[in-house]
Order: sequence, then structure tokens, then C-alpha cells
Amino acid sequence: MKLTPLNDRVLVKRLESEEKTAGGLYIPDTAKEKPSKGEVVAVGPGKTAEDGKTIAMTVKKGDLVLFNKYAGTEIKLDGVDHLVMREDDILAVIG
Repeated sequence: MKLTPLNDRVLVKRLESEEKTAGGLYIPDTAKEKPSKGEVVAVGPGKTAEDGKTIAMTVKKGDLVLFNKYAGTEIKLDGVDHLVMREDDILAVIG
């Protein structure tokens, strides 16, 4: 399924969290926190300013990003969890 975000929204695929701690202990699924890191899958055209011009997005497809823990709306595409969020919810680009 193809999904194209509107305006300043971004489609992000969550990256899997670590299965094991630095000390070698395995973390059960029930104790894992949802990861706040993901890969940008698709971006919208950008926000429209008051004068009618489009403000370009600063993230692009393929970027690894950090985002707020409770950011966005969770959706499932082809059996994979994704988030649709505003560009403002993205804290940083990794790399």
C-alpha cells in the first residue's frame, strides 16, 4: 500500500528496540519501551505559509530520526507499524 502524507506530515517506520541490555540480559517484550527512533518512509510537500508559499520540509525519505515518545498516530501498513506525525514532532536527524 502506498501512503503519501499531506502538508507537513511525515510517515516514519519505527526501528526495533534492543533485545538485550549492555550487561547481556534479555528484555522481555512486556518490559520493552516503544522506540523513539525511526526511518522516514515518506514526507508531505511542506507547510503552507500565510502568504501562500510552501515551506519545504527539512527531513527527507531515508533519514533516521529521533521523535517524542508519544508523537504521531500509529498505523499499520502491510503488517508493519508506522507513525504519521508532524515534522515539529521530530527532535533530531541522526547522522
